[in-house]
Amino acid sequence: MYLFNTLSREKEEFKPLKENEVRIYTCGMTVQDAPHLGHLRTFIFADVLRRFFEFLGYKVIYIQNFTDIDDKIIQRAKEEKIDWRDIGQRYIDEYFYVSDLMNIKRADAYPKASQFILEMINLIQKLLKKGYAYKTKSGIYFEVEKFKTYGKLSKKKIDELLAGARVEVDEEKKNPLDFALWKSYKENEPYWYAPFGRGRPGWHIECSAMSMHYLGETFDIHIGGEDLIFPHHENEIAQSEAATNKPFVKYFLHNGLLLLKGEKMAKSTKNYFLAKEALREYEPDIIRLFLLKAHYRSPYEFTTERLEEAKSQWQRIKEFFIFAKKGKEAFRFIVPEKIVNALLDDLNTPFALGEIFKMIEEFFKTKDLSLYSLVYSSLKLLGFKLTEKEPLYLTTEDNIENLIKARTIARKNKKYDISDKIRTALNYLGYELRDTNEETIFFKKEEKEVNKEEFKKIVDALKKEIEEQLKEEEFPYLKEILELIKEY
Repeated sequence: MYLFNTLSREKEEFKPLKENEVRIYTCGMTVQDAPHLGHLRTFIFADVLRRFFEFLGYKVIYIQNFTDIDDKIIQRAKEEKIDWRDIGQRYIDEYFYVSDLMNIKRADAYPKASQFILEMINLIQKLLKKGYAYKTKSGIYFEVEKFKTYGKLSKKKIDELLAGARVEVDEEKKNPLDFALWKSYKENEPYWYAPFGRGRPGWHIECSAMSMHYLGETFDIHIGGEDLIFPHHENEIAQSEAATNKPFVKYFLHNGLLLLKGEKMAKSTKNYFLAKEALREYEPDIIRLFLLKAHYRSPYEFTTERLEEAKSQWQRIKEFFIFAKKGKEAFRFIVPEKIVNALLDDLNTPFALGEIFKMIEEFFKTKDLSLYSLVYSSLKLLGFKLTEKEPLYLTTEDNIENLIKARTIARKNKKYDISDKIRTALNYLGYELRDTNEETIFFKKEEKEVNKEEFKKIVDALKKEIEEQLKEEEFPYLKEILELIKEY
């Protein structure tokens, strides 16, 4: 398996630190607001990667944190005049609601930053003792110039980072890039006691403490959006490796950003589409399909048109399952070699999806029932839920087979005006028709409004029209059509 490692800026062959075991940490949400589709892109990518490792036979230890103490959370709590813990729990609950709907596998642990203060204090004490950190009135800071390989993740030198960095102004800091490990107590803010004074942790130290607690001082994979490369992940590396004298992470994997109107989806700019809102309009599998159609490392522009395109494609997948279920062979979980190879090559989900759609179209041409197992297994591997309750389902409850036969006869004889009228009539009963090379498949849509009066009106008018034509000349196929539709 090959993965693009941000540390080397190259695809590297994946070799786990422990045989048959993969330890993964994903930077989770800062819970000052609800999850949006940009968050989901990261978590869906991580979910597919985890599922694929498990498919390959690895034991996966997967950790995803919640940052529940942060400047923005404190500010939100002040604005709403409620406890900061209530803000965090509100959006943690919403994350789990969305995540479960999206069929994202639960992590082995979801550490909250506020529950790992002691581990952070111990880590900061190590850095102070080793001379990598220093104290000011505003807190404890990490001295970046002491860490000689600072910038190895973002591939920038300290002077370049200084030129483009957005950093807090603090006259006591030795270097504007020095980052807070601990923020001194401020009135009306949450705080904890530490040997170096009351206060609360900085953002970066939280992830180092939580990841190393569960996964060890060196672990396999760290995941996050590319916007976390600098400063968050750069600072994690610096403080962790300075404290332990060991490599922190072997592979850093970063997904490209989901864009809205050309800009990053972000809570800070209010430029986002909430996951909960999307799930009111679209099935979870449609959203997953939309997100996996682009390679995880590529920037991806969100548009409703792209979501609608994914909706149409998902309907085609459902049609395949409905039709293939009519006579499927004994099911086997088997994923085609081309799809496995695509995922082995830096998790190439667009190629994998392309192969799935090729198999679906092959089925409609050949009716090869062995394709059912291949398509189902491939979609399950990518994390699609494939629920049994389908909004679109095969039915014969209205006894419409004779209308379908009549329409087929009309099409064979190029009487497209008659076939179109039958299709329109069936639409009023809530049916949708799909013409394949060999036959017509018909489905009933639960959400479609039924109008039996309009259905009857069209069919009655069609009967009269055919009767009038038969008075002029007796076309055998017209007599056959009339015989088939007279009961309606």
